Amino acid sequence: MNCMHNKSEKILLHRKSPGTCVLQLTIPYALNQDRLKDILEQGAGKPVSLIITDNATRMVSVKPENNAVSVRLHWMFLHAGDEVIREIAVFLKNSRRRTPFITRFIRENRHCIKKGNGRPYRGNTQGKYFDLKKLFDSINREYFDQRIHASIEWGRKSPRRSVRRRTLGSYCRDNNIIRIHPVLDRKNTPLYYIRYVIYHEMLHSEIGEENRNGRRLMHSSEFRRRERMFSEYRKAKEWDARH
Repeated sequence: MNCMHNKSEKILLHRKSPGTCVLQLTIPYALNQDRLKDILEQGAGKPVSLIITDNATRMVSVKPENNAVSVRLHWMFLHAGDEVIREIAVFLKNSRRRTPFITRFIRENRHCIKKGNGRPYRGNTQGKYFDLKKLFDSINREYFDQRIHASIEWGRKSPRRSVRRRTLGSYCRDNNIIRIHPVLDRKNTPLYYIRYVIYHEMLHSEIGEENRNGRRLMHSSEFRRRERMFSEYRKAKEWDARH
């Protein structure tokens, strides 16, 4: 990751990347802003002023302020794993430390970075084991009365890692595209689970995001209520927890 100095502000930069992922499903959990702030303060050992952004060029921005630190993070980090969050906290204490987990996380979630009208649709729907278009059409009839007009495709492959560290699905509002991670196109992935991931992203297409007190709320109470209406929701979550 490249570090550049601008006056007293140290900024981690990442190049602009194709696609604008507005909403995403990430394993294993999503933090809220207050919880992330608490974790960073514990790790950094100092007060933290945290701002969540949708910046297209600065993913992580750190500015010392007396005995505290001001931090601006792209919203993708609300879905980061423990190793990424720990590395951010360490960086707040020592900005000269290397940041391999942060760098990799940004690279693997570059589709979440705003740019223009988003990455073009490639129409890659037929996988080795699953046809996304057929699954999408079936779910659209069953749950949405065919109201969802988004496109769907398999995303690009990334370096092999465990499922628990991947973004399994995303919805890009700029170009109205749902992308499913190809790691799910495997023989041992249950049909009900990939249907759940698609359903989750279709909900994002229909419900959108909620602004509450100036914060972007991607999974509102209404979203969670609708999500539980998926017929095999509990079964999918149980499989998710085991993997």
